[in-house]
Amino acid sequence: MIDSPDEAARDIPLTVLSAALHRRDPGAGAILNALAKALKGLSADDENTATTCIELTEQGLGATQAAELWRHLMAVDLSFFQSQTAQQLRAEGRAESRAKDLLILLGHRGVEVSEEDRERVVGCGDPDVLGLWFRKALTAASTAEVFASDGEAGADAG
Repeated sequence: MIDSPDEAARDIPLTVLSAALHRRDPGAGAILNALAKALKGLSADDENTATTCIELTEQGLGATQAAELWRHLMAVDLSFFQSQTAQQLRAEGRAESRAKDLLILLGHRGVEVSEEDRERVVGCGDPDVLGLWFRKALTAASTAEVFASDGEAGADAG
């Protein structure tokens, strides 16, 4: 079990293996934190190595709680890596954050949100669509107004 950032930096591939082998252990978080710090310490020239290690770690963790921690670490601590996985995780994080903000805004304004509408908001993975809905929610009196297409909104207003 490699849970020291210094030790992880000395042998990153072995730390990736350690993370996969101990993915269900209580100490998995310490391994992942050490690995994230070691990867963050790599130079820009080592981006391909980092990308490969990030993706191998994700695959090795499977569907475990450790995988969720790893996804969080990749979205937050290693945002400078531009791997496809890292970009996808950041986009998912932005969409999730925008969905929460939209629901908070609607609740604060007293707009009733049905379970179906809540699922629609939470299930939307497009940050741009969620941003549009958020802007509409600033003045909307109902979720129907929030979800209305621009043509429908213009027809309602006129």
